[in-house]
Amino acid sequence: MKRINVVGTSGSGKSTFSRQLALQLNIPHYEMDAMYWKPEWTESSDEEFFAKVENVTQGPTWVLDGNYNRTVPIKWAQVDTVVWIDYSFPRTLYQAVTRALLRCISGKELWPGTGNKERFIMTFMSRDSVLLWTLKTYHSNIKRYESMMANPKFSHIRFVRITSPKQAKAFIQQQVKPDETKASHC
Repeated sequence: MKRINVVGTSGSGKSTFSRQLALQLNIPHYEMDAMYWKPEWTESSDEEFFAKVENVTQGPTWVLDGNYNRTVPIKWAQVDTVVWIDYSFPRTLYQAVTRALLRCISGKELWPGTGNKERFIMTFMSRDSVLLWTLKTYHSNIKRYESMMANPKFSHIRFVRITSPKQAKAFIQQQVKPDETKASHC
């Protein structure tokens, strides 16, 4: 497991899980949202975004967190493992709301150099709300990822479906850094 894409509904905990997994494996972590969003919530063009995704996925090891389904032909060409964070709807919604509230209160910049911060009105009262996005996409994501897991086109990928925080923690703890694997076989 050297090239990993962590996917799941917004608010499921992809970024937290990905950072922890990358740390455990001692490999680079890349957040797709950080590659996509520019200052003042300006979206990258597909050309810009695809180039960034292609650049990081050419490396020998990485954990990439994010869905952005239009990037599947790029990121899954090199991936060996897809970890799907698939918590229950109540758990995912709880995490999304909690995260949004904490981000609104802290006023912390989400991605360095962008100045982008979660604002209460945008998060809780806008048609562009990340919470509304979570509500809209939760069930369609399940159908999409179940279909992709069964698709022979992706038979080269190891799929791991994680359905609870306890299972996520155990999965991370079971992983061995690539250099430790070599040492244990000597």
